[in-house]
Amino acid sequence: MATKIKEGGQLEAQRTKPEPPKMYKVMLLNDDYTPMEFVIAVLQRFFSLDTEQATRIMLKVHNEGRGVCGVFPRDIAATKVEQVSAFARQHNHPLACVMEEN
Repeated sequence: MATKIKEGGQLEAQRTKPEPPKMYKVMLLNDDYTPMEFVIAVLQRFFSLDTEQATRIMLKVHNEGRGVCGVFPRDIAATKVEQVSAFARQHNHPLACVMEEN
């Protein structure tokens, strides 16, 4: 809450609306080595997408070079990027997951 000085020197409380958190897009980037089935599995596991949604995003990544998996507050987006990156490394795939401000 902010304060404002009224005429006569009295303080008056002012309600300020909290800013909504900045949101970040989490995206997968295309590479020539990660199997399409693995990308679909990642989208289902880490972004709770059904097979149809996951396939649509995987094809967007494949055809356009990148695909948005979801939009989240910064901390959640960063966690998703780290989880996907670690999972890809664990399975010896170079799948890149990045975030950018929405």
